[in-house]
Amino acid sequence: MSKAIAGAEGAWLALVASLPTEDPASRMRVLRTLESLGAATMREGPYLLPDAPPARQGLERLAEYIVKNGGAAAVLQVLATSAEQQALFRGLFDRSARYAELVKVIESLKVGFGVTDPGTLLRVLHKQRRELEAIAALDYFPTEARSRAEAALAGAQAQVRRLMVSAPAQSALGEDGPLLRRTWATRRPAWADRLACAWLVRRFVDPEGTILWLDKGQACPPRAIAFGFEGAGIGNSETRVTFEEMLLRFDLAKDAALAKIGAIVHFLEVRDAPVPEAAGVQTLLQGAQRRATSDGELLAEAEKTFDLLYEAYLDAAHQ
Repeated sequence: MSKAIAGAEGAWLALVASLPTEDPASRMRVLRTLESLGAATMREGPYLLPDAPPARQGLERLAEYIVKNGGAAAVLQVLATSAEQQALFRGLFDRSARYAELVKVIESLKVGFGVTDPGTLLRVLHKQRRELEAIAALDYFPTEARSRAEAALAGAQAQVRRLMVSAPAQSALGEDGPLLRRTWATRRPAWADRLACAWLVRRFVDPEGTILWLDKGQACPPRAIAFGFEGAGIGNSETRVTFEEMLLRFDLAKDAALAKIGAIVHFLEVRDAPVPEAAGVQTLLQGAQRRATSDGELLAEAEKTFDLLYEAYLDAAHQ
């Protein structure tokens, strides 16, 4: 999420500082903090940021740190005195080149579509997603370059997900057409298994699909793919919860990260073999239940939890 656009009316913040020279660690911390804030370096040393509350707070705390460690610092508000100067200042924060480099990486991956293992491609794209988020976090003045990068990444991820599961999913459900933009129906109440299944569908099976939450006794609409309740096309078996059944049906069980999530979901539903991470996931889902005012909000919160779990397991597997 990018920071709110600021400085649009010509107001900027400048840090003028004499950095401590006898303490290299303090000096490096100051420079790294300025980098994390996305500050631009002016000639002769001042550091510039748009005048917005987060930037002001960050620079004021940094100035206090510099003074405390033997340096000198002041945070000043400065005004651009002309449209040309305002354009010059804004140009210091142009992230277009970084977005363009990201798009090049994404485009280069497309030569492997249909050749390289889709799981490997998806892991690389997850890393590019984190890179995009890091750039956007310091993009004070978003342009079309950011929109192009977001579209390129979303398109590539959608293509890879279709490569991963479209054929196995169709075969598993006896479907003649592609599983795209379909309605996936389950019953309330929404808890770990049903929420995890909905996340799996939207992330790996049918990213543009619709999740429908049915009340008890409510009929499932024609052509909807039912899951997670008695009589549904995909449900619990004697030894597996619905999420684990989905992994098998859609040929995703070989993904070790998804299998680990499956073990957590299994425990939260069945309470048999303990899983260390399950308690934390349970707390997060319970918190989401308390905050959510609709099924959609609850699923959105749950998706964040499962996204973080999946990426953490992927990173651990490749370290």
